Amino acid sequence: MKLSQEEVRHVAKLSKLTFSESETEAFATTLSKIVEMVEMLEEVDTQGVAVTTTMADRKTVIREDVAENGTDRDLLFKNVPEKENYFIKVPAILDDGGDA
Repeated sequence: MKLSQEEVRHVAKLSKLTFSESETEAFATTLSKIVEMVEMLEEVDTQGVAVTTTMADRKTVIREDVAENGTDRDLLFKNVPEKENYFIKVPAILDDGGDA
C-alpha cells in the first residue's frame, strides 16, 4: 500500500507537525516501505504456531501496598529554578510559547 503525500500531510496536521515538501515526500516513501514490509508478514504461514504473549518466564511480582513517608517537599524543591506554591514553573509550550 503506497501512502500519498496528502495522507502524510493530513497526519502531520493532526499531529501539529509541519514538514517541507521534500520531507513530506521522503516520509511518504519511507512509510510506504514500512507498510509494505508489514503487509509481507501477512503472507507468513503461522498455522500451528502457538500464540506468544511474552518471552519472559516470570510472573508479575506484586509487592505489599504499604503507605510510606515521602521526601520532604522543601528538599525536593531545593534546586528548582522557578517555583510558586510548590508548583514548578516551566516555559509555555502552547501558543508559540507566549504567556497565557
